[in-house]
Amino acid sequence: MLLDSDTQLNQTSYYEDSVQRPPLEPALQGDVVVDAVVVGAGYAGLSAAIELARRGYQVAVLEADRVCSGASGRNGGQTIAGFACGQGPFEAQLGKNLATQAWQMSMHSIDLIDQYIREFDIACDRVKGYMYVADSPRKARALEEECETLHRDYGFSHEFVRGADVQRFIQSPRYCAAAFETSSGHLHPLKFGLGLARAAKSLGVKIYEKSAVTRLDRGQGLCAYTAQGQIRAKFAVLAGNCTLPEYGPKVAPELTPRIMPVGTYMISTQPLPEALCREMIPSNAAACDNNFILDYFRFSADHRMLFGGRVSYSTRTPLRLKEVMTKRLAAIFPQVTDVPVEHVWGGFVDISMNRAPDFGRIGDNVYYLQGFSGHGVALTCLGGELAAQAIAGQAERFDVFAQLKHLQFPGGPLLRTPSLILGTLYHRLMDLI
Repeated sequence: MLLDSDTQLNQTSYYEDSVQRPPLEPALQGDVVVDAVVVGAGYAGLSAAIELARRGYQVAVLEADRVCSGASGRNGGQTIAGFACGQGPFEAQLGKNLATQAWQMSMHSIDLIDQYIREFDIACDRVKGYMYVADSPRKARALEEECETLHRDYGFSHEFVRGADVQRFIQSPRYCAAAFETSSGHLHPLKFGLGLARAAKSLGVKIYEKSAVTRLDRGQGLCAYTAQGQIRAKFAVLAGNCTLPEYGPKVAPELTPRIMPVGTYMISTQPLPEALCREMIPSNAAACDNNFILDYFRFSADHRMLFGGRVSYSTRTPLRLKEVMTKRLAAIFPQVTDVPVEHVWGGFVDISMNRAPDFGRIGDNVYYLQGFSGHGVALTCLGGELAAQAIAGQAERFDVFAQLKHLQFPGGPLLRTPSLILGTLYHRLMDLI
């Protein structure tokens, strides 16, 4: 977790404070032989493990910290149709037919979440309903055009409103347009992730926590090494955060230049009166704006406002984080101006250069899943399913994504972060204009 040293902040997320974790799984000790080793016990890794175990594979999962201790357990909890990049990269690189397949798979990713919830009885505060909001006439036009394109080309519909009608969906003075749909929605991300881990274990998957991979030997027989053991396997799925310098270069150094770690942060308020929550967002939908540096928010099951609105492209936590985010929240919802904030937390997500998911192979038996770019709650589960299918010999769906070309971030190890900061400042200025 990245937190300001000059601010008194809660050292755990709201999500961690609202669950009871099971006892720590043992660290890997000695030599283990399995069919497939999965690196990372977030949604992607756990989904891959579940789907491989269904097909009869012996599976072991290596987690550097704890199950869903990374982005999978501390995100905004928003299950969103589509991709952070939109459909543009798919249409431009793959053509309309494969772009349509990619869109359909993004819709399947939401269905897959609901399938896991039903099948494994995962209580995770699941809610349907999502809205995009716009805070300027220019952004309103862009939002309306995007809604029209998705309806025309992919049959996906929103209820789009402008002006005073926006208040039917969100009681805020900030927004001049809104688009509402009921396929996307939200959930408690850590409850969902811990449910996936229970599901994987029920299928015979071995999960090893506090077992960071220090080296991965490749070839026809793979071997993943940790501090106190090693796992030999026929296949590997890399589903951890390969952007972090302490892990990525040790596992797959050729992947790290295509991904940038971005700090993202959230706050949660004290519980609000239920009636006030229903007044502010009558549908109880999750929401985000369509700015480049966006705000996103929703209510928890116990009526807290969960608000994300800052990012850091420099890997340094923004100064006065709690103060700045509280002020941004009050500008959107003056109703909560004096409500205390109880939690402030954050960490890294991984973004690709074009914001499209980066799935692929290294050699014949190492599969990787990265670059979810802020749309990972749903797409990570899809990625795990696709990797398992590809290992089992059904790679057609996986290869839709594997065909996408991904560029390295410019500037190399020393200059790529400053280059990204400059680009971000430009987009922030355009949002203000």
